[in-house]
Formats: sequence, C-alpha cells, structure tokens
Amino acid sequence: MECADFLEFQDALKKMRDLDDKIVYALNVNIPTPSFRGEIDPTQNCKQLYNDLKTNYDKREQSIRQCINVTSDKINELKRKKESGDDLGVNKLLSKEQTKLRMLKNELFVEEVVKDRSLKIYHERCREYFKPTDYSV
Repeated sequence: MECADFLEFQDALKKMRDLDDKIVYALNVNIPTPSFRGEIDPTQNCKQLYNDLKTNYDKREQSIRQCINVTSDKINELKRKKESGDDLGVNKLLSKEQTKLRMLKNELFVEEVVKDRSLKIYHERCREYFKPTDYSV
C-alpha cells in the first residue's frame, strides 16, 4: 500500500476492514440454524472465517508497520537536512511527516479495537464449532 498520502492509506485500510465491519452478517451466513445444519458444515465455515480474519489482521498490521517505518525514515532524513541548514520548507515538511507518523501509530490502536471486537463476536458464535489454538479471549 502507498504510504505517502495518509487519507488514501486510511481508505485502503477501511476496505481491508470490510470483513470486520460485516462480521455479524458473515457469521449468520456461515453458521446455520439447527434446521440447516445438515446442509452446511459450521466447523469448516468457522475455521475458514477465522483464517480469513487472521490473514486480514496480519496484512493490515504489516501495512501499518511498514508505513510507520517508511515515515520514520523520512523524518530522520528530514531531521538531518534540518541540522545541515535551517530551511523553512524542511521544517514544514518535518512537521507534516511527524503528524502523519502519529496518525499511523493511532491506526495500530484502531486495529486492536477492531480486532478485539470482531474476535469477541466470532468467539461468541463459533466457540462450539471451532476453537483456534492461537487465539485467546
């Protein structure tokens, strides 16, 4: 994902969080009522849904951390430029990048909230069908 434009990055994260936003719907589709249990395998569906959630979490966190690293490197480069000569343009750009870094770090907290919410809902509905070994409530 592109890190230069924070709003574009946020839009991409929003699209990647689509499954989390629709977790209740996904669970309703994947876990049948007792009358349909013979037609749908809730164990396999819960396992697949968990794997999809986990994959999304890993991709999003990796993207956020990558952008944090890129922005931190840019800040360090701008600080070196600032020390070598007090250019007003560098100060403005440095301030902009520091703000972007704070917003990216905030996205990590948002990610934890989204993840916790989705996994709690997932656990409530899938706990009797599939219990992942790498998950704890």
